[in-house]
Amino acid sequence: MPFTINPYWVAYVHDKLANTPVKTATVIGFPLGANTTSIKVAEAREAIDNGADEVDMVMNIGEFKSGHYQTVQNDIQAVVTVAHDKDALIKVIIENALLSETEIAKASELVANAGADFVKTSTGFSKSGAKATDVAIMKKVVGDRIKVKAAGGIHSAQEAEEMIQAGASRLGTSASLKIIGKE
Repeated sequence: MPFTINPYWVAYVHDKLANTPVKTATVIGFPLGANTTSIKVAEAREAIDNGADEVDMVMNIGEFKSGHYQTVQNDIQAVVTVAHDKDALIKVIIENALLSETEIAKASELVANAGADFVKTSTGFSKSGAKATDVAIMKKVVGDRIKVKAAGGIHSAQEAEEMIQAGASRLGTSASLKIIGKE
């Protein structure tokens, strides 16, 4: 599983995790995906060159909310291309707490169509994180084309199980020891 850190620390963390099974991951376009596409592409390229095995990209929430779906999909596709050309995994965060159920479905469709590896619920910095109902919508839309990652607000084994039952194939949580009963 990956250890996710800010882009500034990628090279340092990648070096410290060398010869371990832990992957290095970072987030670009944080917090609302409002960077230009060229900046996101450069940010992803630099992160991967510095050792990131996985890149989490925040979808452009403003453009999405404005109904500029092709712009959003093109933005995602540009980063997906860089990541895949460099053999890195790419997850796209749709920030589900800011979207309606219809928008969650549409955003998930755009992410899958752009060829990302995962659609991810949230950064964990908004008003709420993953919800099982949102994960179920995401999974229904993307099917087996891509995977779903539930992240943010998962604090118990019951919540983790609900996310998995809803269709998440990966969880992002800062309460992993509590979830497995070791804290």
